[in-house]
Amino acid sequence: MKRYILQRLGYSLITLWLLTVIIFTVVRFTGDPAVLMSEYPGARPEDLAAMRTLWGLDDPYTVQYWKFISNVVQGDFGRSFQFNMPVRDIYLRRLPNSLQLAFAGFFISACLGIPLGVLSAVRVNSWWDSLGKLVALMGLSIPGFFVALVLILIFGVYLNWLPILGKAQGIEVRFLLMPAFALGWYFAGSMLRLTRSSMLEVLGSDYVKLARFKGTPEWVVIAKHAFRNAMIPIITLAGLQLVLMINVAVVVEVIFSWPGVGRLLMEGLLSRDFPVVQGVVLLAGSMIVVVNLLVDVLYAYVDPRIRLTG
Repeated sequence: MKRYILQRLGYSLITLWLLTVIIFTVVRFTGDPAVLMSEYPGARPEDLAAMRTLWGLDDPYTVQYWKFISNVVQGDFGRSFQFNMPVRDIYLRRLPNSLQLAFAGFFISACLGIPLGVLSAVRVNSWWDSLGKLVALMGLSIPGFFVALVLILIFGVYLNWLPILGKAQGIEVRFLLMPAFALGWYFAGSMLRLTRSSMLEVLGSDYVKLARFKGTPEWVVIAKHAFRNAMIPIITLAGLQLVLMINVAVVVEVIFSWPGVGRLLMEGLLSRDFPVVQGVVLLAGSMIVVVNLLVDVLYAYVDPRIRLTG
């Protein structure tokens, strides 16, 4: 077991290192931030050179990367060019807003996806199953930005029921409803499909047939025997979806002017704020890698065959 955990930990560290190399390299192909961030048009070359020296952009690539990775190991993701603040502080300031939106979107996706997935599997080939397939197809095929714009048009413009932009101080449901639904819409479709397929597989197993043969009430068979065993892949998907909702809800946060991590990433990209982009991507990648590592370890505890083949 110890060997299996160390192996997975090694894979995770290699993944994070590759992520640092990729994001550090890619952002430097987006352009020169000194030109974009200069305070006046037609800045003199010596002024731009001074800005590059201040930000360390005139050093060789290897020197820049070594400084970057040395600081990251210490938890320092650099200082934002645009905000003139440590990236870590900016990220932590925006993170509660993203958590609020992500948990609301996750709640909506779970409330739509899991019950409809269970009903589709239990009532297979019925109108419940057809409804579930339709919702899953729409969730996976209709982009989130289109859902967001339709919600704004109907509930924000025509009916004037919900606020369109921004968020209130604290938690106010009116500001959360539209962005949370637009964010959770896609994930509801994927969760519905996985729940349905997992339930169908479990319902056809021998122990479920045996429970029915013993005369166990159908609701007990579904809730106790089938659903509990079908939850393992659903929990895995749910954990990954929650991490993605927290860190990469870029389109939804930009459309609704939601001051979260996704909007911070977009602001960093538009202004070529290298430290912000690198920090947000690395922190998001770290969350995903950690969740995957924990899932692998939990699987190994649940099923010993995994650690033998891993």
